[in-house]
Amino acid sequence: MNSRKLLSETRRTFPAAKVPCQQPSRILVVDVTSPSWSNTCSVLSEALENTLCLACSLAGPCRVPLLSLYVVQNQQECLLPFTQVKENLARIQGCLSELRLLPGEGCFPQGGNGVVQAVQDGLQQFKQYSRHTAAGGLTNSSVEITILTSQASKEIVKQLEKKLKDIDLMSLRRIQVIEVLKRDFLEPEDVEQCISAEDPSSNIEILGMDIDVQTIEDNAISLEMLFKTWLHDYGTEREHLHLLLPSGGFSHAPVLRTTPMCLKCDLQERLLDPALLSGMADGTVRAAGLNPPCQMAAWPATALYKLQVVRALKSEGVCESVLYGLPFIIKPTSCWQLDWDELEINQHSFHALCHSLLKRKWMLLAKCEPQNTSPNWNIVVHSYYVIIPSDSATLLVKAVATRELLLPSTFPALLAEHPESVHGPVESALNSLEVEVAYNPLHLKSNLYKHLKSMLYKPLHRQQAQHRDQRPERHQPRQHQSKAKATVTPLLMSASPVHTFRPAAVRRDSCERSLLPKEYEEFLQ
Repeated sequence: MNSRKLLSETRRTFPAAKVPCQQPSRILVVDVTSPSWSNTCSVLSEALENTLCLACSLAGPCRVPLLSLYVVQNQQECLLPFTQVKENLARIQGCLSELRLLPGEGCFPQGGNGVVQAVQDGLQQFKQYSRHTAAGGLTNSSVEITILTSQASKEIVKQLEKKLKDIDLMSLRRIQVIEVLKRDFLEPEDVEQCISAEDPSSNIEILGMDIDVQTIEDNAISLEMLFKTWLHDYGTEREHLHLLLPSGGFSHAPVLRTTPMCLKCDLQERLLDPALLSGMADGTVRAAGLNPPCQMAAWPATALYKLQVVRALKSEGVCESVLYGLPFIIKPTSCWQLDWDELEINQHSFHALCHSLLKRKWMLLAKCEPQNTSPNWNIVVHSYYVIIPSDSATLLVKAVATRELLLPSTFPALLAEHPESVHGPVESALNSLEVEVAYNPLHLKSNLYKHLKSMLYKPLHRQQAQHRDQRPERHQPRQHQSKAKATVTPLLMSASPVHTFRPAAVRRDSCERSLLPKEYEEFLQ
């Protein structure tokens, strides 16, 4: 309780100004002194590349705006300074290729202060980067650090506590210490539960903030689910949803409630919308921002939705065929602008609602209040949602069809008897199927990652050649360009950088400087 309160008070120290990007920048610190580094390196590169391909393919603002990568050997080394992910995926791919070339296990001794030094250097780098980019109107006020190590997490935390006490941590939102272990007995179906379940005892209070300590297995699925948490909405400026319950009446209440009970909640995506991915069906419609008025969206959280509960439904009385759209998870809000007492009461009320719905075996039918109150809207189109409880402290919300959307359907009754000539082969076919207790999406792959990589890693020179072919002749470049400029152009057109930039070995020639972001080039001067 106290650690959570301190975390809330720490977040309140952030300025309340509207920031264009609420997503934090990311610093990834990889400890390569692991005894099983060869296996970890392969699955780590695969998981990180898959996640960044998703981030770059999703329409709208990039969910991982800036990324910096450190490796810790005998000492820390910055493989990738802060880089805008969406515009520099080929460069990041070159960095991952260099990561794969690092020596295997046993080449570097474990221990030392390399991890903490990388954290210190990353915080200093972010401070300097923010100062220089703020001059150009680009602001990103917070950063999160993820440490992947095979060392004991408690030792890492002790080092952090000792070394960070004299450093300005105002921009640091959170530190994750991920202890990567090799445990072959874990099954894939246990991975998601292991990643998503947050053990309160694993949050260690340090310097007025929380350090999240986790232990995961060194396989691609576990690391991929870890990196995919970066794709969630991290904005805490305000709540996303107001769930309005009828006022009711309580005989033990000192004052009869006459206003609706309002539960302040946040929305979280359960699935990525395929329509938001580049190259997928209908992606252009959603990318243009033409969201239908009857559909909620959890990303980006720019609107405050209000769901007015109108009645309760028996769980067994809702047909799956009338539910449509992507599901969203409803959680109690973590908005830092609310008082701590209000946050606590809101959370307890939310838990009580979940418990009561489970006990009664009810769902809730809710009407979405209109957001647009412009006088041009003479007729308001309402949308309705079904709110489904679970055995966790979350609710699931899905859109439900109304009269206007429903098409007539006939459902003929089943025949009581079937000819044995038909029934026998059907039973035989069903008996040959493998039966699973529950569906696990982690067991199925659709080759989506391969498709997205083929779209994203097109050679840049082909794209630039297409642009040149589309230009009018009067805009053709003049032939007397300088020799230096002609040398830089092929480098910019290559599919991936030949060498990954390292700040410690900056060359001042134009070729290597062309690989840097413009704003960071000014910083290095």
